Amino acid sequence: MPISPTSAKAADRLLTVDEALEGILSRIRPLGAREVPLLDAIGRTLAADVVADRDVPPFRNSAMDGYAVRGADVATAPVRLKVIGAVAAGAMPERSVGSGEAMRIMTGAPMPDGADTVVRVEDTDNADDVVTVTAATTKGVSVRRAGEDLQQGTTVLPKGTLLRPAEIGVLASLGVPKPLVIARPRVAVMATGDEIVEPTEVPGPGKIRNSNSYSLASAIWTAACGPWMRPVVRDTPDSLRAALRDAMEADAIVTSGGVSVGDHDWVKPVVSEMGRIDVWAIAIRPGRPLAFGELYSSQGAFDAGPVRPRDPAPPSTPGHVGGRTVPIFGLPGNPVSALLTFELFVRPALLKMSGRTKLFRPRAQAKLLDPIDKPAELRLFARGIHDAAAGAVRLTGPQGSGILRSMSLANCLLDLPEGPERFAAGETVTVILTDHPEDH
Repeated sequence: MPISPTSAKAADRLLTVDEALEGILSRIRPLGAREVPLLDAIGRTLAADVVADRDVPPFRNSAMDGYAVRGADVATAPVRLKVIGAVAAGAMPERSVGSGEAMRIMTGAPMPDGADTVVRVEDTDNADDVVTVTAATTKGVSVRRAGEDLQQGTTVLPKGTLLRPAEIGVLASLGVPKPLVIARPRVAVMATGDEIVEPTEVPGPGKIRNSNSYSLASAIWTAACGPWMRPVVRDTPDSLRAALRDAMEADAIVTSGGVSVGDHDWVKPVVSEMGRIDVWAIAIRPGRPLAFGELYSSQGAFDAGPVRPRDPAPPSTPGHVGGRTVPIFGLPGNPVSALLTFELFVRPALLKMSGRTKLFRPRAQAKLLDPIDKPAELRLFARGIHDAAAGAVRLTGPQGSGILRSMSLANCLLDLPEGPERFAAGETVTVILTDHPEDH
């Protein structure tokens, strides 16, 4: 179908940030589930409840190196007890402990019958035949109960749990070598523009190095997804069509550049030709030229294995006869705008695709140290440095959408709503804590 750059006309109405985000998230579905090796599960989301198959620990054991005794024998000190043997971790005690007796015991070793307390070795003379306990010890001290950590039959990790290092350890303790998790999204990332060269090249006249693909791929990685770097796409519709067809093997596509209304901005018309555009003009600064839509494919999902294919596109869509949809995010070409719109719109969508339910960074209130002017009709996201101890925030410096250093210096975004044209120093503003993970 012939297209022209005029098909990327300006929108009749700008969507609010909240409207755009709601529209994007409403089109995103979690990927299917698959079993993966335990160490590959870090950062993924459980797709099924995990139930304890046994108590953890499975037996009473010592929390200290010392002597297993009866608590009644060590309620006062000093006291001398007959040492009747020893038990190490991984072994079983050969007899029970009676009144006036003690058994040497190592950390993690099973408690002998009759003993209910462990006297730490530092509170004894460390003797092998008759030990002197030099400090009174409370009954039950340093004994771990069976099932103290996990009890058999209980749901330990519910479906939807984000697997962090502690959860990986819990799964290992329960004997789950291959947990069932939501598949990790594979995200194609590509920059568009005749002016772009790779970082290994010396830019000629009118050329710039490709920073967007690398910063966006890194942002995709920190969202626990797999970035798939694609070659730079030149400013022709044929180049973009071919690049998008290849990229449709991924679970989502992120492009930068080519989303405005210039003569060489082809993302919107080409995506409209190959699928649909849902969002493409937002009342935001920076990042106003942004596109979100879907490409339609009759091919199966990329990631081989027991993964549920993506939901098919609506059957009423012209020219689409089944298959799956691939979300595409067309981000602005300016480096700050690209990273900022990724943070606000793409990251939550990828987290949802990964099965996560907590999609948004934490927020805080802070006293503004620098005055800020903004257009009344736009929601401004300024780059800032948040001092949590002082409850204050200041700008990183110049806020131009091409000044990538304003992002590298920032640990937060100032979220300044539509309406006011000026925020004075001393006012309280909302900040998004971009260095903090989403609440798990």
